[in-house]
Amino acid sequence: MVLPAIEKSGPIEAWIIDDTSFPKQGKHSVGVHHQYCGQLGKQANCQVAVSLSVANHAASLPVAYRLYLPEAWKKDRARRKKAGVPQQIKFKTKRQIALEQIRWACESDLPRGVALMDAAYGRDARLRAGMTELGAPYVVGIVPTILMWAPGSSPRRMDKPMNNTGRRDEPELVSAKKVALGLPKQAWRTVTWREGSADQLSSRFARVRVRVGYNKLIPEKLSPEWLLIEWPEGEAEPTKYWLSTLPENVSFMQLVDLAKLRWRIERDYQELKQEVGLGHYEGRGWRGFHHHATLCIAAYGFLMAEQATIPPSETRSAAPVQVPPLPDNYQPRPLRPERHVPNSIATMRVRLSRALSKTLIRCPCCGAVAAPRTRRKIMTQ
Repeated sequence: MVLPAIEKSGPIEAWIIDDTSFPKQGKHSVGVHHQYCGQLGKQANCQVAVSLSVANHAASLPVAYRLYLPEAWKKDRARRKKAGVPQQIKFKTKRQIALEQIRWACESDLPRGVALMDAAYGRDARLRAGMTELGAPYVVGIVPTILMWAPGSSPRRMDKPMNNTGRRDEPELVSAKKVALGLPKQAWRTVTWREGSADQLSSRFARVRVRVGYNKLIPEKLSPEWLLIEWPEGEAEPTKYWLSTLPENVSFMQLVDLAKLRWRIERDYQELKQEVGLGHYEGRGWRGFHHHATLCIAAYGFLMAEQATIPPSETRSAAPVQVPPLPDNYQPRPLRPERHVPNSIATMRVRLSRALSKTLIRCPCCGAVAAPRTRRKIMTQ
């Protein structure tokens, strides 16, 4: 029902993997644990859910949603029973949940999109390798310490798989940060990717083809990938890194545009929490947590579908408000200071508003023009 409404503005371009958190008190709510809480920006007692959203530049919608059950809940039978956690639910990392959601999306024949995720997920080599096996291209954030072969170099020993350390004994392996710092000046371009609330969003980017050192993979099976780096003007070093399995002929603009498309999911979660009530669930059970999220996402999707049926209305100027004229003998009431403080913020705001209103030639409410005598006085001032 919702996908056709989203696709009216264009085909599905991305599958966005992300997680959202819900601050909690106590220890009985299902999945609650002291962990990183994105809503608070620090470690706190909270619940975390992993989601997969389909998106284009006009809209996005979560299509998979799963609570992350921390390892502390793995053997706590009393809490699991009280929260109604099914026995078949085992401990899985957020990255394992994300890969399961991508596999489900591929099997469900959802409209294909490029998988997008931040460095918390993109740094996992097994997750990236799993997406490649599923045939899902990606643009994922990574940390600058990930090892790779820089442009112009290649693996020397091709007969053995890499060890768990990423073959640090390979002399040609360097970090993504070292690759970025070694790029020539002409490799950097200023790219604008979308309109912001105040101005166009742009920054400096560079991209190169590299081979990444995946764990336990034979180097000759590694395919070249795009390494995209952002280095804003005025910064001492690059700030963000991405890896992408998009084709070699993908345009620079398209690569940057997809890397920055993750902002859509942030707006989704903001509206789901503030407008639909995703974060207002007060229960403690596993089933209730997911049931509440399902209803919220369904309501959000219904609103998106309804919004797509409303034709864009023409912009019309509002009719001026008719304000009755004040009598000639009108005397304004004396100012009442807030909490009896003569220089309070409330009092100063009223005085400032009155002083500014006297400088206007035309009334902002009814549009009436000031008297000629008053108008001459204002123009003189």
